[in-house]
Amino acid sequence: MGRVTERRRTIRIRDGAVTTRPDTLVAEEPLEIRLNGKPLAITMRTPGDDFALAAGFLVSEGVIGEGSEVQSIVYCAGATADGVNTYNVVDVKLAPGVVVPDITLERNVYTTSSCGLCGKASLDAVRTTTRHPVADTPPVRVTPALLAALPDRLREAQRVFDRTGGLHAAALFSPEGELLDICEDVGRHNAVDKLVGRALTDDRLPLSQSILLVSGRASFELVQKAVMAGIPMLAAVSAPSSLAVDLAAESGLTLVGFLRGQSMNVYAGDHRITLGATVGQG
Repeated sequence: MGRVTERRRTIRIRDGAVTTRPDTLVAEEPLEIRLNGKPLAITMRTPGDDFALAAGFLVSEGVIGEGSEVQSIVYCAGATADGVNTYNVVDVKLAPGVVVPDITLERNVYTTSSCGLCGKASLDAVRTTTRHPVADTPPVRVTPALLAALPDRLREAQRVFDRTGGLHAAALFSPEGELLDICEDVGRHNAVDKLVGRALTDDRLPLSQSILLVSGRASFELVQKAVMAGIPMLAAVSAPSSLAVDLAAESGLTLVGFLRGQSMNVYAGDHRITLGATVGQG
Protein backbone atom coordinates (compact mmCIF):
# COMPACT_ATOMS: atom_id res chain seq x y z
CA MET A 1 0.00 0.00 0.00
CA GLY A 2 3.03 2.28 -0.04
CA ARG A 3 2.55 3.34 3.57
CA VAL A 4 5.63 1.81 5.18
CA THR A 5 7.48 5.14 5.12
CA GLU A 6 6.53 8.81 5.00
CA ARG A 7 8.41 12.01 4.26
CA ARG A 8 8.58 14.93 6.71
CA ARG A 9 10.35 18.29 6.59
CA THR A 10 13.18 18.50 9.09
CA ILE A 11 15.82 20.99 10.15
CA ARG A 12 19.26 19.40 10.33
CA ILE A 13 22.04 20.79 12.49
CA ARG A 14 25.49 19.40 11.79
CA ASP A 15 28.60 20.99 13.31
CA GLY A 16 26.82 24.33 13.55
CA ALA A 17 25.52 24.28 9.96
CA VAL A 18 21.72 24.45 9.61
CA THR A 19 19.93 23.02 6.58
CA THR A 20 16.35 22.11 5.70
CA ARG A 21 15.55 18.88 3.96
CA PRO A 22 12.94 16.10 3.88
CA ASP A 23 13.56 13.01 5.98
CA THR A 24 12.19 9.51 5.53
CA LEU A 25 10.36 8.23 8.60
CA VAL A 26 8.86 4.86 9.38
CA ALA A 27 5.06 4.95 9.31
CA GLU A 28 3.13 4.18 12.47
CA GLU A 29 -0.63 3.69 12.44
CA PRO A 30 -3.13 1.87 14.65
CA LEU A 31 -4.48 -1.51 13.61
CA GLU A 32 -7.71 -2.75 15.13
CA ILE A 33 -8.03 -6.53 15.12
CA ARG A 34 -11.56 -7.91 15.18
CA LEU A 35 -12.52 -11.53 15.75
CA ASN A 36 -15.74 -12.71 14.12
CA GLY A 37 -16.79 -9.08 13.80
CA LYS A 38 -16.11 -8.11 17.44
CA PRO A 39 -13.26 -5.76 18.44
CA LEU A 40 -10.43 -7.64 20.12
CA ALA A 41 -7.30 -5.47 20.27
CA ILE A 42 -5.60 -2.38 18.91
CA THR A 43 -1.88 -2.27 18.23
CA MET A 44 0.36 0.45 16.85
CA ARG A 45 2.20 -0.97 13.86
CA THR A 46 3.94 -0.25 10.58
CA PRO A 47 1.38 -0.91 7.80
CA GLY A 48 2.08 -4.03 5.78
CA ASP A 49 1.54 -7.76 6.34
CA ASP A 50 -1.54 -6.82 8.37
CA PHE A 51 -3.25 -10.16 7.79
CA ALA A 52 -0.15 -12.01 8.99
CA LEU A 53 0.04 -9.69 11.99
CA ALA A 54 -3.56 -10.46 12.95
CA ALA A 55 -3.09 -14.20 12.49
CA GLY A 56 0.15 -14.24 14.47
CA PHE A 57 -1.46 -12.24 17.25
CA LEU A 58 -4.23 -14.85 17.53
CA VAL A 59 -1.64 -17.62 17.70
CA SER A 60 0.13 -15.76 20.51
CA GLU A 61 -3.15 -15.42 22.39
CA GLY A 62 -3.95 -19.13 22.05
CA VAL A 63 -7.04 -18.52 19.92
CA ILE A 64 -5.80 -20.51 16.91
CA GLY A 65 -2.98 -22.93 16.24
CA GLU A 66 -3.24 -23.91 12.59
CA GLY A 67 -4.24 -22.33 9.31
CA SER A 68 -7.36 -24.44 8.84
CA GLU A 69 -8.97 -22.68 11.79
CA VAL A 70 -9.13 -19.39 9.86
CA GLN A 71 -11.91 -18.98 7.33
CA SER A 72 -11.00 -15.47 6.17
CA ILE A 73 -9.12 -12.29 7.03
CA VAL A 74 -10.37 -9.09 5.43
CA TYR A 75 -10.05 -5.35 5.77
CA CYS A 76 -13.21 -3.74 7.09
CA ALA A 77 -14.70 -1.22 4.65
CA GLY A 78 -16.05 2.09 5.86
CA ALA A 79 -13.70 2.34 8.82
CA THR A 80 -14.33 6.09 9.09
CA ALA A 81 -17.48 8.16 9.44
CA ASP A 82 -17.39 9.16 5.78
CA GLY A 83 -17.00 5.56 4.65
CA VAL A 84 -13.36 5.74 3.57
CA ASN A 85 -11.41 2.54 4.07
CA THR A 86 -8.31 3.34 6.10
CA TYR A 87 -6.96 -0.21 5.93
CA ASN A 88 -6.47 0.02 9.68
CA VAL A 89 -9.18 -2.46 10.70
CA VAL A 90 -9.03 -6.19 9.96
CA ASP A 91 -11.57 -8.85 10.80
CA VAL A 92 -10.55 -12.46 11.30
CA LYS A 93 -13.38 -14.94 10.78
CA LEU A 94 -12.78 -18.34 12.27
CA ALA A 95 -13.74 -21.53 10.48
CA PRO A 96 -17.06 -23.15 11.45
CA GLY A 97 -16.75 -25.18 14.63
CA VAL A 98 -13.68 -23.38 15.99
CA VAL A 99 -14.39 -22.49 19.59
CA VAL A 100 -13.57 -18.93 20.63
CA PRO A 101 -11.97 -18.89 24.10
CA ASP A 102 -12.66 -16.32 26.79
CA ILE A 103 -10.38 -13.81 25.12
CA THR A 104 -10.97 -11.06 27.67
CA LEU A 105 -9.64 -13.25 30.47
CA GLU A 106 -6.65 -14.50 28.49
CA ARG A 107 -5.79 -11.01 27.28
CA ASN A 108 -5.88 -9.59 30.80
CA VAL A 109 -3.58 -12.33 32.08
CA TYR A 110 -0.99 -11.76 29.39
CA THR A 111 -0.98 -7.97 29.29
CA THR A 112 -0.83 -7.41 33.03
CA SER A 113 1.81 -10.06 33.58
CA SER A 114 4.03 -8.69 30.83
CA CYS A 115 4.04 -5.45 32.79
CA GLY A 116 5.44 -7.31 35.80
CA LEU A 117 2.24 -8.27 37.60
CA CYS A 118 0.86 -11.69 38.42
CA GLY A 119 3.93 -13.47 37.07
CA LYS A 120 3.05 -16.99 38.21
CA ALA A 121 -0.37 -16.78 36.60
CA SER A 122 1.16 -15.68 33.31
CA LEU A 123 3.64 -18.57 33.27
CA ASP A 124 0.87 -21.06 33.95
CA ALA A 125 -1.35 -19.50 31.28
CA VAL A 126 1.25 -19.82 28.52
CA ARG A 127 2.25 -23.35 29.52
CA THR A 128 -1.31 -24.63 29.53
CA THR A 129 -2.51 -22.71 26.45
CA THR A 130 0.16 -23.41 23.82
CA ARG A 131 -0.74 -25.87 21.08
CA HIS A 132 2.90 -26.35 20.13
CA PRO A 133 5.05 -27.17 23.17
CA VAL A 134 8.77 -26.58 22.65
CA ALA A 135 10.32 -29.94 21.79
CA ASP A 136 13.55 -31.50 20.51
CA THR A 137 12.17 -33.67 17.72
CA PRO A 138 14.58 -33.58 15.98
CA PRO A 139 16.92 -31.68 18.28
CA VAL A 140 18.24 -28.23 17.37
CA ARG A 141 21.92 -27.80 18.17
CA VAL A 142 24.00 -24.74 17.22
CA THR A 143 27.45 -23.37 17.95
CA PRO A 144 28.20 -19.96 19.46
CA ALA A 145 29.96 -19.05 16.21
CA LEU A 146 26.77 -19.64 14.22
CA LEU A 147 24.73 -17.50 16.62
CA ALA A 148 27.33 -14.75 16.48
CA ALA A 149 26.92 -14.50 12.70
CA LEU A 150 23.14 -14.03 12.77
CA PRO A 151 22.85 -10.33 13.78
CA ASP A 152 24.88 -9.24 10.74
CA ARG A 153 22.67 -11.34 8.47
CA LEU A 154 19.59 -9.80 10.06
CA ARG A 155 20.97 -6.29 9.59
CA GLU A 156 21.83 -6.91 5.93
CA ALA A 157 18.22 -7.95 5.26
CA GLN A 158 16.61 -4.89 6.90
CA ARG A 159 15.58 -2.92 3.85
CA VAL A 160 13.36 -0.30 5.51
CA PHE A 161 15.74 0.26 8.42
CA ASP A 162 18.37 1.46 5.95
CA ARG A 163 16.00 4.25 4.89
CA THR A 164 14.59 5.23 8.29
CA GLY A 165 16.76 3.89 11.12
CA GLY A 166 13.55 3.46 13.10
CA LEU A 167 12.38 -0.13 12.76
CA HIS A 168 12.72 -3.26 14.80
CA ALA A 169 13.24 -6.56 13.04
CA ALA A 170 12.55 -10.20 13.76
CA ALA A 171 13.91 -13.05 11.69
CA LEU A 172 13.71 -16.82 11.52
CA PHE A 173 16.88 -18.79 10.80
CA SER A 174 17.43 -22.48 10.24
CA PRO A 175 19.76 -24.41 12.58
CA GLU A 176 22.35 -24.07 9.80
CA GLY A 177 22.09 -20.26 9.85
CA GLU A 178 19.99 -19.83 6.70
CA LEU A 179 17.66 -16.83 6.75
CA LEU A 180 14.13 -18.22 6.39
CA ASP A 181 12.01 -15.09 6.84
CA ILE A 182 12.27 -11.55 8.17
CA CYS A 183 9.76 -8.88 9.17
CA GLU A 184 10.23 -5.25 10.17
CA ASP A 185 7.88 -3.15 12.26
CA VAL A 186 7.88 -0.21 14.62
CA GLY A 187 7.10 -2.73 17.37
CA ARG A 188 9.19 -5.84 18.14
CA HIS A 189 6.10 -7.82 19.10
CA ASN A 190 4.40 -6.93 15.81
CA ALA A 191 7.41 -8.11 13.80
CA VAL A 192 7.28 -11.48 15.56
CA ASP A 193 3.51 -11.76 15.08
CA LYS A 194 3.97 -11.16 11.36
CA LEU A 195 6.52 -13.98 11.16
CA VAL A 196 4.25 -16.36 13.06
CA GLY A 197 1.23 -15.32 11.01
CA ARG A 198 3.05 -16.07 7.77
CA ALA A 199 4.05 -19.47 9.11
CA LEU A 200 0.44 -20.17 10.07
CA THR A 201 -0.80 -19.26 6.59
CA ASP A 202 1.87 -21.47 4.99
CA ASP A 203 1.08 -24.40 7.34
CA ARG A 204 4.58 -24.28 8.84
CA LEU A 205 3.59 -24.33 12.52
CA PRO A 206 5.10 -25.41 14.79
CA LEU A 207 8.40 -23.70 13.98
CA SER A 208 10.32 -26.42 15.76
CA GLN A 209 13.37 -26.15 13.49
CA SER A 210 13.83 -22.38 13.75
CA ILE A 211 15.88 -19.82 15.61
CA LEU A 212 14.10 -16.53 16.29
CA LEU A 213 16.32 -13.44 16.38
CA VAL A 214 15.01 -10.04 17.50
CA SER A 215 16.77 -6.71 17.16
CA GLY A 216 16.06 -5.45 20.67
CA ARG A 217 15.53 -6.85 24.13
CA ALA A 218 13.82 -10.13 25.00
CA SER A 219 10.67 -9.32 26.93
CA PHE A 220 8.23 -11.76 28.48
CA GLU A 221 5.87 -11.08 25.59
CA LEU A 222 8.41 -12.10 22.96
CA VAL A 223 9.27 -15.30 24.81
CA GLN A 224 5.54 -15.99 25.07
CA LYS A 225 5.13 -15.61 21.31
CA ALA A 226 8.08 -17.92 20.62
CA VAL A 227 6.69 -20.58 22.94
CA MET A 228 3.21 -20.36 21.44
CA ALA A 229 4.70 -20.96 17.97
CA GLY A 230 6.85 -23.89 19.13
CA ILE A 231 10.13 -22.07 18.46
CA PRO A 232 12.96 -23.74 20.44
CA MET A 233 15.46 -20.86 20.48
CA LEU A 234 15.16 -17.09 20.89
CA ALA A 235 18.15 -14.78 20.61
CA ALA A 236 18.18 -11.04 21.23
CA VAL A 237 20.84 -8.40 20.79
CA SER A 238 19.91 -6.82 24.11
CA ALA A 239 18.84 -7.93 27.59
CA PRO A 240 16.00 -10.22 28.68
CA SER A 241 13.67 -9.51 31.58
CA SER A 242 13.54 -11.74 34.64
CA LEU A 243 10.07 -13.01 33.77
CA ALA A 244 11.23 -13.77 30.22
CA VAL A 245 14.00 -15.96 31.64
CA ASP A 246 11.52 -17.70 33.98
CA LEU A 247 9.14 -18.48 31.13
CA ALA A 248 11.96 -19.72 28.89
CA ALA A 249 13.25 -22.04 31.62
CA GLU A 250 9.80 -23.43 32.42
CA SER A 251 8.91 -23.92 28.76
CA GLY A 252 12.17 -25.50 27.63
CA LEU A 253 13.10 -22.58 25.38
CA THR A 254 16.73 -21.63 24.78
CA LEU A 255 17.12 -17.92 25.52
CA VAL A 256 20.19 -15.95 24.46
CA GLY A 257 20.70 -12.27 25.22
CA PHE A 258 23.33 -9.60 24.54
CA LEU A 259 24.20 -11.29 21.24
CA ARG A 260 26.85 -8.87 20.02
CA GLY A 261 29.91 -9.87 18.05
CA GLN A 262 31.37 -13.02 19.53
CA SER A 263 29.80 -12.35 22.94
CA MET A 264 26.48 -13.56 24.29
CA ASN A 265 24.74 -14.63 27.48
CA VAL A 266 22.77 -17.89 27.64
CA TYR A 267 19.96 -17.59 30.19
CA ALA A 268 18.05 -20.85 29.62
CA GLY A 269 18.20 -24.00 27.53
CA ASP A 270 21.98 -24.17 27.15
CA HIS A 271 21.69 -27.84 26.05
CA ARG A 272 20.96 -26.61 22.50
CA ILE A 273 24.27 -24.73 22.29
CA THR A 274 27.43 -26.71 21.62
CA LEU A 275 30.01 -25.36 24.05
CA GLY A 276 33.57 -26.28 23.21
CA ALA A 277 35.07 -25.07 26.46
CA THR A 278 34.38 -26.03 30.05
CA VAL A 279 31.87 -23.71 31.70
CA GLY A 280 33.46 -22.18 34.79
CA GLN A 281 32.11 -20.07 37.62
CA GLY A 282 32.66 -16.34 37.28
